[in-house]
Amino acid sequence: MKPDSAHVPKRSLTDTLFVLFLRIVAISCLWLGIQYWSMLVGYSLQGHARFDLLSVPWRVAASSLAGGFPVAALGLWVAGSWGPVIWIVTAGAQGLMHGVWPEIFGRYALVVPMHLLVALVYIVFRVALWLEKRHKAQEITVDLP
Repeated sequence: MKPDSAHVPKRSLTDTLFVLFLRIVAISCLWLGIQYWSMLVGYSLQGHARFDLLSVPWRVAASSLAGGFPVAALGLWVAGSWGPVIWIVTAGAQGLMHGVWPEIFGRYALVVPMHLLVALVYIVFRVALWLEKRHKAQEITVDLP
């Protein structure tokens, strides 16, 4: 079976780096999800943070993040439009846990700055891709008399 077009558009360096960035974030999201799952089932923290031993706020937060981070990882890995949305929700929830309510969830100093750094890099990539697309669109236009 022959392809419809012999010319397949080549990905730009910015696009390739963006997909690589999304996959690195996906791996970290999967790692965070596994950490929450291992905590909830009693595998980590010597079983002191099993689901049945947690307070209600921790039960809600940990079980939500244990499901949310792997889903975000999948969406980021396949570079789907929904992956960053799920990541924003889960990262925002984790940031609120440790940044706004440290008396309930404890203070984890790296969570908020790391999520903000990832969000900033994501925004820079999206702006760069938008500018690249705009530049290509201006190159291709033909003025007919």
